[in-house]
Amino acid sequence: MLRIISANLNGIRSAVKKGFLPWMTKQQADFVCLQELKAQRDDLDDAILNPDGMHGFFHHAEKKGYSGCGIYTPHQPDEVLYGFGNEEFDAEGRYVEARFKGLSILSVYMPSGSSSPERQEAKFRYLDAFLPHLIKLKKSGREIVLCGDVNIAHNEIDLKNWKGNLKNSGFLPEERAWLSKLFDQVGYVDVYRQIEPEATEACYTWWSNRGQAYAKNVGWRIDYHLATPDIAATAQSTSIYKDERFSDHAPLIVDYDWSI
Repeated sequence: MLRIISANLNGIRSAVKKGFLPWMTKQQADFVCLQELKAQRDDLDDAILNPDGMHGFFHHAEKKGYSGCGIYTPHQPDEVLYGFGNEEFDAEGRYVEARFKGLSILSVYMPSGSSSPERQEAKFRYLDAFLPHLIKLKKSGREIVLCGDVNIAHNEIDLKNWKGNLKNSGFLPEERAWLSKLFDQVGYVDVYRQIEPEATEACYTWWSNRGQAYAKNVGWRIDYHLATPDIAATAQSTSIYKDERFSDHAPLIVDYDWSI
């Protein structure tokens, strides 16, 4: 069994103070993919870099207190890749890939476009650059599990207030079409939806800090496991952990009948 967790921490140091590391240790996961570290290498002590026998691999943003992603694993990778070969977005620390024989585990933090029109344009540039990379990776014949904050809700079922968000970043037609192409043409699988095709309110992984969004469960499903078909077909179960709050996102857990 392979347990893989995706967790946007909205600041790794903040999440650690809220008990993320003890919780993570109890999960006995093979891979914990982190997004939105908001920290540089020098900001992190050994307890965070390599907790309880886990190896930590981090892609930090050049800008302080911004973005960043990483992977924790007890396994020793054959190779770790930082960035996907795009200068603009690799500088923002958005991609770590750990390779094990024929399997690649990716932690990806895709841009948000909600803060300004300029960031939305950057998000579109990212989508245009990242899709060819995912196509190439799939054509390589490797099994892939991409975990991450995609910052896109795919369908109406994936967010509470879909009618009010049709013109907002994260639910724009162009963004949703990008995911549809990734699934329908490129052949990646939305693992959560494979297991839970009808889930509505239970599917959300992010809630705005405004108002009473979390208390009222006015959420979005923007955190994903995106996998190649063979390993996706082995997914046994999925859950979204909400008993504790480490962040404005909730960890997404999937167990696969797979070994490395």
